[in-house]
Amino acid sequence: MEPDVLVVGEALVDIVNAADGETKEYAGGSAANVAVALARLGRPVRFATSYADDPHGRLIADHLERAGVALACDPHAVARTSTAEATIGVDGAAEYEFDLEWHLNAVPVEPHPLVVHTCSLGAVLEPGADEVVALLEKLREHATVSYDVNARPAITGTGPDLVDRVERMARLADLVKASDEDLEALYPRLGLVKVARRLLSLGPAAVVVTRGADGAMWVGPDDVVEIGPHEVEVADTIGAGDTFGAALLDALWEAGRLGADHREELRELRPAEIEGLLAHAAHAAAVTVSRPGADPPYRHELPGLP
Repeated sequence: MEPDVLVVGEALVDIVNAADGETKEYAGGSAANVAVALARLGRPVRFATSYADDPHGRLIADHLERAGVALACDPHAVARTSTAEATIGVDGAAEYEFDLEWHLNAVPVEPHPLVVHTCSLGAVLEPGADEVVALLEKLREHATVSYDVNARPAITGTGPDLVDRVERMARLADLVKASDEDLEALYPRLGLVKVARRLLSLGPAAVVVTRGADGAMWVGPDDVVEIGPHEVEVADTIGAGDTFGAALLDALWEAGRLGADHREELRELRPAEIEGLLAHAAHAAAVTVSRPGADPPYRHELPGLP
């Protein structure tokens, strides 16, 4: 079987209240956005998630099917499909209110994926979070583990309990991604590089921090590599970080850096290669923010890619 990505986490429906007063519904959720973004970039994807057999669940199912995302387990593990009501400000930034129910049915661990990615609420919200951790512990000897913090204080809160859950995930991960807002919510006033190095000390090969209009940086054992922003007119920021994370995995895949047998290579990447990885991820994210909702690019929309 062709190597693939296993994405684990929440799927939900974004109810978007735009600045002009219009309301629309989009299939989304951090993990679902990553799965769709990877599939649109041409990578084979299995998705372990949950949603109900209701109108919102069918909206998600249709969205995943159109993108070519395969389900890794029976998603009907919850009584209702989760929603996130997003209010878009004049700057395109989104503020969320969640109605979330999260649980995960059994996920087969074979065939082993090349990389397993988890993120956001599904990685820290009980009861499903313990199931995610157990799955990653089983797969880590075979796959690169990618974790996107994507904190949602509106539903998880902040403070020591959440920090403990995030750090539990970081200990299992080879690659950790977070936004500057994530790190400031979890570790107030410590500074981005200091927080990134704290997470790095738990075991990952690198911590990648996205900073919106200020670009992104890669913090590794030896180097801090920064890139500037990819200029674009912003429609909204829904799915931007998810697309960045998916495109980063896509670039690492293209470079032959994924899989447990390449684990140490992630610690030894040279700055020039890291800049290329970050630039690819930033370009993909810029396409997403240029259009409404979590609508990541297809491979043909990123010129210069094979």
